Amino acid sequence: MKSKSKGKIFAVPFRRKRQGRTYYRSRMTMLLSNRSRFIVRKSLKNLQVSIAEYNAKGDKILFTVDSRALAKLGWKGYGRNLPSAYLIGFLAGKKANESGVKEVILDLGFNNSVKGSRLYAALAGASDAGLKIPFNPDVLPPKDRIFGGHIAKYAHSLANDRIKYEKQFSNYIKKGLKPENIVEHFNEVKGKINGKEEN
Repeated sequence: MKSKSKGKIFAVPFRRKRQGRTYYRSRMTMLLSNRSRFIVRKSLKNLQVSIAEYNAKGDKILFTVDSRALAKLGWKGYGRNLPSAYLIGFLAGKKANESGVKEVILDLGFNNSVKGSRLYAALAGASDAGLKIPFNPDVLPPKDRIFGGHIAKYAHSLANDRIKYEKQFSNYIKKGLKPENIVEHFNEVKGKINGKEEN
């Protein structure tokens, strides 16, 4: 006599989905595009961009760029704000072109798609570097914020409150960067990535 099964039968998701590492439905759409992926991932202190090609035995990561790569170029700002995200994307775009990758598709993984966020600042940087990525321009942050204009403006507003100024921008000050000058510093680092001084 066959025993009756008890309870409901559940389909267990793939391991990488359970771990929050792979969104399979989105991944299938990307693979069908037959393009390399522009992968953007963020953490509290860092932002990371990778270019990956599909391989039947496992994706091949061509290279990865993160906040540490900017520090090597002399970046003194935070590694998790809009200007740094743009520069990381810009550097990744340049490296992609050097590697022969001209066209990619955006992969945000499980990150929420938030208009004007760091994720899209990285996208803006890669696009400006000449990498072809299909996207809606409406999702990009305003250029003034990408360049750090909002940071400089806030720093100027605290000019008469040294205690609050030094507390808010302690990391900038430790690295020898006046936050009021972040736009100039941004252009300097972008110029290094571009191989020439930006005007």
